[in-house]
Amino acid sequence: MTALTGFAAMYRERERLSLRTRLLFTFGAVAALHVAAVVLLQFGSVGGAQPLALGLVVTAYVAGIKHSYDWDHIAAIDNSTRKFVAQHKDPVSVGFAFSLGHSSVVILAGVLVVAGATLIGQFMEDGTTGNKVLGLIGSGVSGLFLLTMGLFNGSAFVRATQAYRKVQAGGDVRPEDLEAKGLVARLLAKPLSKVERPRNIYVIGFLFGLGFDTATTIGLLVLTTTASLAGVSPLALMALPLAFTAAMTLCDSANGVAMMKMYKTAIHNPQRKLGFNAVITGISAASALFISVITLGGFINAAFGLEDPLTTWLGEIDLGDAGLILVGLFVLVWAVSAWRGRKVRNGS
Repeated sequence: MTALTGFAAMYRERERLSLRTRLLFTFGAVAALHVAAVVLLQFGSVGGAQPLALGLVVTAYVAGIKHSYDWDHIAAIDNSTRKFVAQHKDPVSVGFAFSLGHSSVVILAGVLVVAGATLIGQFMEDGTTGNKVLGLIGSGVSGLFLLTMGLFNGSAFVRATQAYRKVQAGGDVRPEDLEAKGLVARLLAKPLSKVERPRNIYVIGFLFGLGFDTATTIGLLVLTTTASLAGVSPLALMALPLAFTAAMTLCDSANGVAMMKMYKTAIHNPQRKLGFNAVITGISAASALFISVITLGGFINAAFGLEDPLTTWLGEIDLGDAGLILVGLFVLVWAVSAWRGRKVRNGS
């Protein structure tokens, strides 16, 4: 009991903990999810079912990795991290909170599948009322959230570009000049005031996951259902959504921490990193706005049953693999910035 009390007290004071301690807690939680999946697989796989269960869990784990690189995941985590860093916070758990919220829907659906509930089938079957309602909730929330974050970071991009040009012309710039201000930031201050801590992103991630419209999510639930019919034990079946969650939280947590370090470099070294800050922020804002247009276009098409070519096309776009392109852009910009910084140091 004393240990639990101490842990609870530490959690309440978590924002005062060192960055290293919070990183250990975040990735310790990710490791715990991996251990839980392995334990469930071990106790649930007996006799001849073990090779089948192991293969299914590996498949679920790979699906979690792939799903973490969906463009909406990358954009949501990146833009949220940018907002927190601009407020001079160390948001180490943004990626973990988002993916845990997203995968909570998958775990809940997996529990229902294992329990034999037929209700989940209505959400998985395309065209049913349940599937349509949850799909509208998921796409509506994700589209509006990314639109809001895109506009907010777009405002920051404009200011960063202006500051960069000012320095290029020989002027000085203050660190606060890089923060998102002006009309757009003021208009979005109230909607974004509810997102004060990384843990608030959990709810956003949960609502993102309600759509049941991504191939990996549907594939995982179908896989779980098929394994249930094949006689795989309930414990081993629950290892599937847990393995999916473990993989997704690992990748999303790593992505969030990487983006935090990138943005902190830009924010805390404005004189040297103005160009880097402007480019990274611009990519973040553009990606969020781009995806929000696609998502909201599909939302409008589904909600009103439209048949026009534009919203129909937007609703059919699959950005599942495009997240890797976005990650590649960030890595490229970071690499070029690091190379130029080293070149300047060596030349001075």
